[in-house]
Amino acid sequence: MRTEHGHDLRHHGDAEVRDDGGSLVDLAVNVRADTPPVWLREHIAASLGGLAAYPDGRPARAAVAARHGLPVERVLLTAGAAEAFVLLARALKVRRPVVVHPQFTEPEAALRDAGHAVGRVLLREADGFRLDPAAVPEDADLVVIGNPTNPTSVLHPADAIASLARPGRVLVVDEAFMDAVPGECEALAGRVDVPGLVVLRSLTKTWGLAGLRIGYVLAAPETVEDLQRAQPLWPVSTPALAAAEACVGPRALAEAAHAAHRIAADRAHLLAGLARFAPAGLRVAGPAQGPFVLVRMERASAVRRRLRDLGYAVRRGDTFPGLDEEWLRLAVRDRGTTDGFLRALERALTD
Repeated sequence: MRTEHGHDLRHHGDAEVRDDGGSLVDLAVNVRADTPPVWLREHIAASLGGLAAYPDGRPARAAVAARHGLPVERVLLTAGAAEAFVLLARALKVRRPVVVHPQFTEPEAALRDAGHAVGRVLLREADGFRLDPAAVPEDADLVVIGNPTNPTSVLHPADAIASLARPGRVLVVDEAFMDAVPGECEALAGRVDVPGLVVLRSLTKTWGLAGLRIGYVLAAPETVEDLQRAQPLWPVSTPALAAAEACVGPRALAEAAHAAHRIAADRAHLLAGLARFAPAGLRVAGPAQGPFVLVRMERASAVRRRLRDLGYAVRRGDTFPGLDEEWLRLAVRDRGTTDGFLRALERALTD
């Protein structure tokens, strides 16, 4: 579906594996494979005995605050990061919101649904899709950017993003994939010295909880209060709250750090394999720092369809503003899965 704005902003990777795609090897959705781990499933299951009571978010909120060294007044728990975009669009009084693209399209979709006219800053392939702070209009009073950015996998320097802060401007940084970056370098979560900063985090990607819906917002207390007023009562379920508390604890943080290093090694293996197809015109955006890579090739739409025939689902890129039909996004998977995909890609490119 194409919209009046030129892109289907509501198309996401899960569309590639719904219905007739359920049997495909999934390289379209950026959720870590083999998750949630057994210990987390058991922890969530143990919370089901408390379903008769209304959810109490205070322990999870305090745990998230402690994880980032913040007072609880700076934390808002949400039903996934996607809910946070809706809250921001509905609760904040802004006149000129701007979204830095290519990036996750839900922020712009939520803003448009709330009646805002949204400006776009399109980062260029020639610049490696890196942020140019000067490209953001000075009069923008809401700026949204992802870091690392979906789908480009670019990790922007924290200082470059922080330089976008201005008096009277809300700076929204989507860090949904930051815990997949070793050491979370370039993270702004926990910073209180950047005026107007709002950081969004998701617990669904690293922990495989997309069906549970849990994320959080880190922002100034007055911003948290504004967003909280736009939420319904008890917006996060008891099982999701149990997951949030567990996923920011010491055991989970150690496991996530280990997973981030494994993802980096698996990504290097994928990139080395993709390099073999450079003579065929395949180019990788980069340097990639997230749990996915963005590639460009001729006939990408035909290649994607052929890959489906061969048992692999990949994410089309043309629904992202700033990209076209020549782009595909590939999730990073283990080496065995990647090797099978690379063999299928070779067939798809030569058929």
